[in-house]
Amino acid sequence: MEHMAALETIQKLEILADAAKYDASCASSGTAKRNSKGGKGVGSTEGMGICHAYAPDGRCISLLKILLTNHCIFDCHYCINRKSSNVRRAKFTPQEVADLTLTFYRRNYIEGLFLSSGIIKSSNHTMELLVETARILREDHDFRGYIHLKTIPEADPDLAHQAGLYADRVSINVELPTDVGLTRLAPDKNSRQIEGAMGGMKMAIRQSKDERKRFKHAPRFAPGGQSTQMIVGADAATDSDIVGKASRLYGNFKLRRVYYSAFSPIPDASAVLPLKRPPLMREHRLYQSDWLMRFYGFAPAEVMQATDADGNLPLDIDPKLAWALKFRGRFPVDVNRAPREDLLRVPGLGTRAVGQILASRRHRNLRLDDVAKLTVSVAKVRPFICTVDWRPTLLTDRADLRSLLAPKQEQLELFAA
Repeated sequence: MEHMAALETIQKLEILADAAKYDASCASSGTAKRNSKGGKGVGSTEGMGICHAYAPDGRCISLLKILLTNHCIFDCHYCINRKSSNVRRAKFTPQEVADLTLTFYRRNYIEGLFLSSGIIKSSNHTMELLVETARILREDHDFRGYIHLKTIPEADPDLAHQAGLYADRVSINVELPTDVGLTRLAPDKNSRQIEGAMGGMKMAIRQSKDERKRFKHAPRFAPGGQSTQMIVGADAATDSDIVGKASRLYGNFKLRRVYYSAFSPIPDASAVLPLKRPPLMREHRLYQSDWLMRFYGFAPAEVMQATDADGNLPLDIDPKLAWALKFRGRFPVDVNRAPREDLLRVPGLGTRAVGQILASRRHRNLRLDDVAKLTVSVAKVRPFICTVDWRPTLLTDRADLRSLLAPKQEQLELFAA
């Protein structure tokens, strides 16, 4: 009997772990170690494991990433778990998910849980099950590991608030970058409702931070903030549309991350969906553009200036290089005199390299060899900088500069594969 139950659990895990792979918004930044009464709590947010998610400070956190169920009453065209999809269905109870999480933790497989779900019966009913799973872990087992809950925008705000009290991070997917695309491909979803839920979560996170400044024992609320995900290539939205949407979400709701997920064709797909997935390189370029806005001081309009005539970022070169080639008048930059914001615009120089340049030039003038030690490819950097022994005479203005700096086609194909 126990063998049959274990086999059933394994089969459900196979279905629901596979069904969760389409959700990209699985990261673990912003978490902090939880204290427990008597030091007997279970779980940790530190260390290494499998199924990795990386925090911005480099820590690696392993997560059990599953759906509570892949049954769903919604019929989003792009979703493999939509109600009209012909897939194997399964469902866990909150207790089963809690037991799995604890079992995998004790075997050192994971350090936390990422839990999402299809919508069953109603949004409120599903949200109650998600919250109950987290409650069992936190209250019944004093689990101090990382928990990321996917909240449902159509659910009662009080339920979302409960989720934030148990979870380290919450996420609400906007799904698609435009209202037109959402209406066409996800008729059960509403962008105003989604953004309203995000706004409520932002206010709750801010209120919690204020309360913890005034009251030492005030409860934590989603200390890892909130994130979201957009599907790329399922509709006609351009990269400019996606960049614009992402910047508004960051500005309006103080999101920790916007994740981009390249549309993947699914079995029994709707006729309104594209037949092929977009190049994976397109997803990669959007992540690079996101990095430019978050860490390099680029305004959204400047990232959009890096797009081609069709509104999409070029696939053969990264958006920072594309921008630099369009605005060659801003270069070359003198690495011994330029301010930090100008150095961050140089293709091939990352934030760490720029920091090292600023620190080193206080003591001596830098040469090209000094810069070469700070970057992977000095060939990419040198057309855009000058040092005490190097000035790119006529190089920046070369018509074939793009082809000289673009990665080899073989490398692009290997990455896309």
